Amino acid sequence: MAYIKPAEVLDAMIDAGTAKASLGAFQMIIRGFLGGAILAFATTLAFTAVNQTSIGLVGALVFPVGFAMIVLLGFELVTGSFALLPLAVLERKTTHTRMLSSFGWAILGHLIGCGLYAVLYGLTVTKMGTDMSNPLVQTLIQTSETKTIGYAKMGFNGLLLVTIKAVLCNWMVTFGVVMAFTSKSTAGKILAMWLPILTFFAQGFEHAVVNMFVIPAGMLLGADVTLADWWLWNQIPVLIGNFIGGALFTGLFFYYSQRKPSSTSAAALQVVKPVATKTAEKAKGSSL
Repeated sequence: MAYIKPAEVLDAMIDAGTAKASLGAFQMIIRGFLGGAILAFATTLAFTAVNQTSIGLVGALVFPVGFAMIVLLGFELVTGSFALLPLAVLERKTTHTRMLSSFGWAILGHLIGCGLYAVLYGLTVTKMGTDMSNPLVQTLIQTSETKTIGYAKMGFNGLLLVTIKAVLCNWMVTFGVVMAFTSKSTAGKILAMWLPILTFFAQGFEHAVVNMFVIPAGMLLGADVTLADWWLWNQIPVLIGNFIGGALFTGLFFYYSQRKPSSTSAAALQVVKPVATKTAEKAKGSSL
């Protein structure tokens, strides 16, 4: 498992962000579609594991399989890109417009992928709508209502809470993206990614793409949730919180902890050192 040093990881993050920003709309939608669908698969896998074992941590242990597949296959997860594209903008390798466009097309792809899986899974778990007795039906309904109406009942504090949980979530999710750059082997990448993704899912934080599946799926199965409830009390604040967690707490903080001195600073240092040396020599000579 060849280890890659943090300074090299930073360069890889910037290059990855630049490459993502250069992709066209159609390609971003397709990648976002696949990324959203795979994460939805992983979510129902985690719910199934919890239902079978009654142990929440088991769901968190298996959920990262979806994230690993997305990263290894080069599909899109906008929450991961929240840590990469801002660095490409900071390094002037892409523009704010291209960054926002990339985010927008990826989110559209996620909505399509998560929505399609929600419909297909709903038909599966209810036996084509004829049997609502499967416990996962109630899991999705309750989760959908908790993630929306639960926050709405708290008013402003609910909006603040869901945003904070989204920040904490994507702080870990984007570390999963960064950790994937620390190894050259497939096994090393998977193990490195697994750690922060398990950490976020086990604690019930808010992930925008997961919610693009869970909340609509619950609505389709009968949850007392409206489109306004979904977007105002969850999806919009969670996207904002995920962006803050990814761009600030992972992207920028990692950037400033690892970036090399600029060429201007290095050149200035080369000028200052000889001058300082000559000054010291003159001072030494005058003291003899």
